[in-house]
Amino acid sequence: MTIRVATYNLHGLRDSVPALTRVVTAMRADALCVQEAPGFLRWRARRRALGAATGLRQATQDRAGGTAVYVGKRARVLHAGTHALRAFAGLERRFLAVAVVAAGDARLAVGSLHLDLNGSARAHHAAEAMAIMEDVAAAYEAVIVLGADVNEREDRPAWRFLAGRAADCYAVAPKGDGLTFPSRSPSARIDGVFAEREARVVSCGGADASIADLAAASDHLPVVAELRVEHGAELRVGH
Repeated sequence: MTIRVATYNLHGLRDSVPALTRVVTAMRADALCVQEAPGFLRWRARRRALGAATGLRQATQDRAGGTAVYVGKRARVLHAGTHALRAFAGLERRFLAVAVVAAGDARLAVGSLHLDLNGSARAHHAAEAMAIMEDVAAAYEAVIVLGADVNEREDRPAWRFLAGRAADCYAVAPKGDGLTFPSRSPSARIDGVFAEREARVVSCGGADASIADLAAASDHLPVVAELRVEHGAELRVGH
């Protein structure tokens, strides 16, 4: 079956929430990986409100790190959790949100990751996060799909590592120019969806929303990957 997995840095809902709501709705995502979800005043209510307004529900519930996974009506949550990544002195603590979801015959381990501006921390956390994803996916016989604000371009070490362990969906089946930052005048592709080879990438690109809404909703642009997971493709024998 075909599944839509998206990733989006929400910029803490500090921009136009009505525009962001329209953008998220336009994605028609079965699973949405978010970064910079609200984490302070009324954070629970604001996260719930976003889900209610867009037809999604929260799979992961922790505030830590601003990463979260939302799921659509077709998805059933089998497991959800948030994992603290290694602390680096003087840098913001980073976390990986993971939800194992079933949709029809497909079973996916969906992760949301926000890497640091520091290159050494990015490289370490990319490897650490992928190891966690592999462990969770193996436990649930699921296919890994990771949505990330990588905070670097595709020719840099952390991105290359992730793309070596799972397919860079845009590179496989590009739709549009792929640029994600800054939203008002995009010049770099620093956000991506990475999927294990058991998931065939049908297409990957931006959301079918208006240019005005995309510019007003956040400082990043979203990435939406359309994946086809065949019956039985979720079955794994270790990794």
